[in-house]
Amino acid sequence: MADTVGEQIAALSDEDWAIREEAATLLGALNDARAVLPLTKLLRDTDRAVREAAIGSLSALGSASVPALAGCLADPALQVQEAASAILASIADARVFRPLVEALGSRDWIVRMHAAKGLGRIGDPEAVSVLMPLLQDKVKAVREEASSALAAIGAAAVLGLIQALEHDDWLVRLHAVEALGKLKSPDSVDPLLRALFNERDSAIREDVVRALGAIRDARAVDYLVTVMKEPGLRLLAVEALGRIGDRRAVPLLRRVVEGVPLGELRDTATPCADGWTDEMATMGMAARALGMIADGVAIPSLIVALRNTVTRSEAAAALAKFGPTVIPSLLPMLAKEQDENIRYHVRETLTAVGWRPGRV
Repeated sequence: MADTVGEQIAALSDEDWAIREEAATLLGALNDARAVLPLTKLLRDTDRAVREAAIGSLSALGSASVPALAGCLADPALQVQEAASAILASIADARVFRPLVEALGSRDWIVRMHAAKGLGRIGDPEAVSVLMPLLQDKVKAVREEASSALAAIGAAAVLGLIQALEHDDWLVRLHAVEALGKLKSPDSVDPLLRALFNERDSAIREDVVRALGAIRDARAVDYLVTVMKEPGLRLLAVEALGRIGDRRAVPLLRRVVEGVPLGELRDTATPCADGWTDEMATMGMAARALGMIADGVAIPSLIVALRNTVTRSEAAAALAKFGPTVIPSLLPMLAKEQDENIRYHVRETLTAVGWRPGRV
């Protein structure tokens, strides 16, 4: 009886790269653990297509590949380390926790990046202490993967990330904020609010506002309203208020979407080349935020916003979030409005909420 696996393993040594590639691909489909070691040897192959076929098959073989790939993390050839770390990151087998921790110290940033990703997928709280230093890695991709990994680990990472908000290195603070936003832990709200008003770096403060919006805790509402006085944070604060969904923000958002002067809130932003200003963008975002909150008292303001070319599209999309309750407000506009563009958006919104011509 023919040994198909054995035949394909033998073909991995063929001089023709196309035959090696085909054999490597087939071995992944045959799902036989005997292929693991021969496939790991192909990670050094001179032909890229062959290496990629070996990577695909080792990934397909899953946990059977883990012990051999763990050994590859110490291989002298960096391309082998990179391939092994990428596969292990996708498999995320807890048996390679220690090898991945060691790989965080690799001089190759690609290995460090994949190792961080793999540790995040494994989710072992022990990885928190070794991932934290990577928040100040010289390579952005590594920092971002470390941040994502800490967020994936969850509650065990919260305390360390909160402490990192006080770190001297602004990059550490930045990525700590990003991770806390992904974690969405209520415990991070108060520390983030302190950072919002004490942090000197504008990029970090912007990410704090994003994080507060992602966490969606109502404790942040009053503080976000306060920072709306700052032009650089206004648009982000409006979006965050919409994501939080607290109705206390509705009166202010209604004024913004209607273009009502709000004292300190208005600025004289320099228009872009096409005449678009930050204030216009904020009005549109306010319409979107009102749609997220979906408080019926905002419907009249969104009707007003339909008549403004700056806010029309966002207002129409927001009104659709209210469902059939907007039909009585929109039908008179459809009957009386002369502007075809406005009529188009009204008609589209009515259709989106289930209204059909001839139906009351």
